[in-house]
Amino acid sequence: MELAYIPSPSSGVLYLGPVPLRGYAFCIIIGVFVAVWLGNKRWIARGGRAGTVADIAVWAVPFGLIGGRIYHVITDYQLYFSEGRDWVDAFKIWEGGLGIWGAIAFGALGAWIGCRRRGIPLPAYADAIAPGIALAQAIGRWGNWFNQELYGRATDLPWAVEITSSADGREPGTYHPTFLYESLWCIGVALLVIWADRRFELGHGRAFALYVAGYCAGRFWIEYLRVDEAHHILGLRLNNWTSVLVFLLAVLYIVLSVRKRPGREDVVEPGASGGEGGSGAAFDEAEAGEKDEEGAPSVKEDASGSEGSEESEESKDGAGSAKKS
Repeated sequence: MELAYIPSPSSGVLYLGPVPLRGYAFCIIIGVFVAVWLGNKRWIARGGRAGTVADIAVWAVPFGLIGGRIYHVITDYQLYFSEGRDWVDAFKIWEGGLGIWGAIAFGALGAWIGCRRRGIPLPAYADAIAPGIALAQAIGRWGNWFNQELYGRATDLPWAVEITSSADGREPGTYHPTFLYESLWCIGVALLVIWADRRFELGHGRAFALYVAGYCAGRFWIEYLRVDEAHHILGLRLNNWTSVLVFLLAVLYIVLSVRKRPGREDVVEPGASGGEGGSGAAFDEAEAGEKDEEGAPSVKEDASGSEGSEESEESKDGAGSAKKS
């Protein structure tokens, strides 16, 4: 008998009067708001304008949701297109099923479109939003708790999650709460990126690459604990191999980027002032301009004064020579 465990909610839907509020969707929405809030603070600190992160997120978030769903449906197609399944369920995103790899890839495409429209370098934007994405994942994983899904192997540990649903092949019992493990890991990744960015002044997409590498390292061992249906290659789940591949690509990017573009961007948003050095530089230029304007009349006065003195000396010399003759 288990002495303690994490209870699962009896329903994944809360009702605000007649309006249904699905726990999975609620977690995603809260995560997006946190990511935009933190990303905005980091963007302003880098010298960008307030509101730019939110404007670009209008492109990135819808693309990310679509990409995440597409990846999930493709890699778990049997859940929607096998015998006895209804393919219409592939569009029911509120019931769960988003692949982080597709969400990041398509979200990056949407962010690229938004950045291009504003003349902003995508790597700088990615660096600003990276820890916010990790926190959004940490919050979004609790949507799996509401849906009683994506848990790990059976266990009697005191922090095991209790599964009460028997739908879709689930067996009631207590299991490793992989959603909790990943949530805590993502919080740690967000803190790591923030610390490393302050310590080493990461730029040109390296903060984002660090987030990707850190997440993949955790996703590998967490994925290994999961027992939900998945495709296997050489004894490992598909997402294990994806984690390894993406981790290596992220590390390779960091190494090559440091050699090719050391340091960080001086300007992240054209025409913006403020942030690290932005307002100071603008103030110095304005102050220098004022000094030049103030100094200009004095130069003219000095020039006219010197010309006047030369003319008076010449007239005196002429008068003197006339008297002598």
